[in-house]
Amino acid sequence: MALWNLGSINVDVIYSVPHIPAPGETLASTSRSVLLGGKGANMSVAAARAGCAVHHIGAVGRDGGWTVERLAKYGVQTDLIRETESDTAQAIIAVSKDGENSIILHPGANADIPLDLIEAAVAQATAGDWFVTQNETNMQPEALARAKAKKLDVAYAAAPFSARAVIEVLPFLDLLILNEVEAAQLQQALGRAPSELDIRDVVVTLGKDGADWFGPNGVQRIPAIKVDPVDSTGAGDTFTGYLLAGLAQGQGMEAALATASAAGALMVTRFGTADVIPTMAEVAEFILRNR
Repeated sequence: MALWNLGSINVDVIYSVPHIPAPGETLASTSRSVLLGGKGANMSVAAARAGCAVHHIGAVGRDGGWTVERLAKYGVQTDLIRETESDTAQAIIAVSKDGENSIILHPGANADIPLDLIEAAVAQATAGDWFVTQNETNMQPEALARAKAKKLDVAYAAAPFSARAVIEVLPFLDLLILNEVEAAQLQQALGRAPSELDIRDVVVTLGKDGADWFGPNGVQRIPAIKVDPVDSTGAGDTFTGYLLAGLAQGQGMEAALATASAAGALMVTRFGTADVIPTMAEVAEFILRNR
């Protein structure tokens, strides 16, 4: 089965800094990198590197041709990426010595994805495929409604977090993925805990503590491999991409979560975003080293 990803494509401009700047503070960076990024692009690359067939649905500006070429180089199918009049989206990312980050995002072409492109993607998909999106593009409810009507399995990665955005797509979801802060914010907005949502599976990532899976048999903790973090940027996207790749390839949730957790842990030991997401072979070796 395949993964269809309505996802953002960003140019990530990453600065290494001594610490995350405080309001009014000016810092000199120690390095600067320009890389492929965006939550959607990161997830597509992660899923492709996990061995899954991935179709990316998105948009770039005239300045973004290199990002599409990079996605294709990493094994992502790019025929559903359209060029628009808007600039390609850009993220300005500050990464501190302890691996924490701060991000400013300009949405650009990610907000200009046309409905006909989504409909073309869903028309090509097969019942049993997975469809995922995140909160960095337009057309999220429209896309997930069509995916559900086609009998695709539907997932949503609730970041950047908006309770309103999650509420709009809840009726279509088979899988919801949040981090611990997002889960608390959603519970405050809905008055319901993750275990009380009318969704088949909810996964709450907990950083160094792993992840909680709320499924048909209650809650189960998926432990994380302990590492010394270098850069947390893209780790959650790597987790999600690997999780969906495993599910699309027929793995059970517990097995897919274990591999995804290892992939996310390995990712935080690397500096960068889509360009440094680990391959399945690297993740497998990492798991063996840490048994």
